[in-house]
Amino acid sequence: MSLEAIMETVLVIGATGNIGVAAVTAALRSKRNVLAVVRNQSSADKLVKHIGSSEGITFVEANVLSDSGVKSVVDQVQAGKLPAFQHVFSSVGGEYTTTPLPEISTEQLRRNFNISFEANFFAYRDTIRYLLEKKNPISTWTICTGSQGDVATHAVPAMTQGALFPFTKAAARENESTNIRFNEIYLSFRVEVDTDAVQHDVTKASDFGNVYEMILANPEVRSSRVRVDDVDDLKKLKYEKKF
Repeated sequence: MSLEAIMETVLVIGATGNIGVAAVTAALRSKRNVLAVVRNQSSADKLVKHIGSSEGITFVEANVLSDSGVKSVVDQVQAGKLPAFQHVFSSVGGEYTTTPLPEISTEQLRRNFNISFEANFFAYRDTIRYLLEKKNPISTWTICTGSQGDVATHAVPAMTQGALFPFTKAAARENESTNIRFNEIYLSFRVEVDTDAVQHDVTKASDFGNVYEMILANPEVRSSRVRVDDVDDLKKLKYEKKF
């Protein structure tokens, strides 16, 4: 059996965002391949620019905001047109805006729930059956949420992130005894791609990637919320069961 055949692959949904870039970086550093879902070739080029190389990355174009976008990717995997994956990382996020509640338009509200909640839900719904059917004992499914769902200083992301909390708890319960380690990363500070992070004096995506590397490497982390409250949490996992 070739090395390519046995090497693990991480499907990254939201791969070109700040957190997605961190996940891709982590997967590659942990000697795994990446199947990156991107909008178009321009998005693929953007990811390569942030990572520094396309080695180990397979790109697939899909609209993850559609209820059939991620399913189309899984269909291609099952048809042998794309590499099989054993892990999923989802980090589709919307606007980080300070728009006050009375000024949020219906369009803005619905757009952000589509981006931040529905897209992550679609990602879960349309990949979990595949992972369950494969019965690979090392499979993981990881999502990144944020503390805005609790602190609510920014109303739009607060509402959409807060809606993810019961979803992640339900998924953690449903996979407690399956072959899939489902976990939520709860992030409490700003992370940006490395070039932007230096300019804005915030945490680099490459540094935040350490958290995902540790989750992948630790089979004891299951059905848990991994808290990243400060930079010290980038070096040692802080986690507890979600129920």
